[in-house]
Amino acid sequence: MSARAQDNGSRRVNPEDREVDMDTPTLVPMVKVGKVLHDGDSIQYVELNTLYVYPQPVFADARQRQAYNRLVANIKKVLPIAKEVNAIIIETYEFLQTLPNKKAKDEHMQRVERSIRKEYTPRMKKLTYSQGKLLIKLVYRECNSSSYQLIQAFLGPIRAGFYQAFAALFGASLTKKYDAEGVDKYTERIVRQVEAGQL
Repeated sequence: MSARAQDNGSRRVNPEDREVDMDTPTLVPMVKVGKVLHDGDSIQYVELNTLYVYPQPVFADARQRQAYNRLVANIKKVLPIAKEVNAIIIETYEFLQTLPNKKAKDEHMQRVERSIRKEYTPRMKKLTYSQGKLLIKLVYRECNSSSYQLIQAFLGPIRAGFYQAFAALFGASLTKKYDAEGVDKYTERIVRQVEAGQL
């Protein structure tokens, strides 16, 4: 193991050439085994993950190649966080439905906010500016709502405005949308391949 780590440290490996970590939350392996009845005979089948086939990316120069590699690396770093955010939102929403009144819900949301700050603040501090902006878009992709809308729904419009103003100080916006068919189509391509374990 240490020999492999030394070997990887001595030579540069492109992000798309790295081995896929099967334990990452971005990869959801799916193997479905079933059977169908055809003319009185049962036939077994295996359904696997979707395999995405795209043409090989063509780069005009080394700079474009580096930008692509950087995007792949950034997506691999922030996509797990975006998926964790989605899981936290679903879990929090479902738990809030079981609470009897607004006071109990507000107290629970305060505990959740403290817990999220404690766990995620150190991780967020390690993100670069471009990774932070990418995370905002990927949260939109995973949750189908902007970060601003999510904060507003759970913490209220005043808190959402505060976080939006804080993001604006760094030139970011929590209202950014994710356009898989337009400006973010290249990002979507990479995200799909990462989720399928192809990158």
